[in-house]
Amino acid sequence: MLEDIIVLAHGAGGKENEALIKRLFSKLRLKKINGGIGLDAFDDGAIIPIQNNVVTSIDSYTVDPIFFPGGNIGKLAATGSINDVAVMGADPIAALDSIVVEEGFPITDLKKIINSMIEVFEQENIAVVGGDLKVMPKGKLDKILISTVVIGKLVNKTLYLDSKVKPGDKIIVSGTVGDHGAVITALQMGIEAEIGELISDCQPVTKVMRIVREFKGVHAAKDPTRGGLAMSLNEFASKSNVTIEIDEELIPVRSEVKALSEMLGIDPLILACEGRVVLSVDSEIADEVVKALRKNGYKDASIIGYARDDEDWNGLVLLKTVTGGLRILDKPTGEITPRIC
Repeated sequence: MLEDIIVLAHGAGGKENEALIKRLFSKLRLKKINGGIGLDAFDDGAIIPIQNNVVTSIDSYTVDPIFFPGGNIGKLAATGSINDVAVMGADPIAALDSIVVEEGFPITDLKKIINSMIEVFEQENIAVVGGDLKVMPKGKLDKILISTVVIGKLVNKTLYLDSKVKPGDKIIVSGTVGDHGAVITALQMGIEAEIGELISDCQPVTKVMRIVREFKGVHAAKDPTRGGLAMSLNEFASKSNVTIEIDEELIPVRSEVKALSEMLGIDPLILACEGRVVLSVDSEIADEVVKALRKNGYKDASIIGYARDDEDWNGLVLLKTVTGGLRILDKPTGEITPRIC
């Protein structure tokens, strides 16, 4: 029936558009930040009175398929922008979204996607203060595209930046790597039977960062999304002008991810994560940070290597292989997995 699918009128800014937005966001408990103006006003902007330092991020999500084990494009859109703000040392407090959907898209699926996004924001106590919805003619867009903006307040005036890695720091990952990338890659290649128990790690990292912020001596934090662990470590090394050496045997990779990677000939270290953090911390606190993470449910948190000042190798990442050799872990190149997030 017509009312069960998206039509061009839903994006025209008139009565149909207003009715659809109210229908989709009816479950959202409207919040305001410090008495400002939010989504309830249905205005073209939001007002957020903030005196603290602000951290913000914007990202667009085109993942294919839009539903996958462990989440969907709505959950991913909320999670991804939350994590970008959290790893810089901020508490996310507000969000805005922009949704472009194809004519003919089932409204039942759109509601599932929106509800997943709302659930993440509400679990994290983040106010959705504004948004936009547009409709493209059938065949002019592949189903749906979501963009999200998340705004956060900087905590303790401490920014965690890629450029702050120091020689002597230990490198920590908060959990297994490559889970999200493995799932999406398998689905895109039509080998769902090989996924088994593997699901995306799509989840906010705010809890990880609140644990980490209790320690002095944390210098850098990053969520290893596109390009995976390999790209994140290379950004640490190049921006901080240090050499990073990691031990392949110490990197937590799920057996399902290893098996899939071997079958496809893909390095799991370049596969995206959507719920993990890579940290560079002072060597004196590294064991305590890992202990705290494991105590709070992150059982696979591990020290995987360290940073050093080496004039011959600064700016590079070195991988000690399981066979005992040493090789350069390059930045990923080419089209690893398109539309991974």
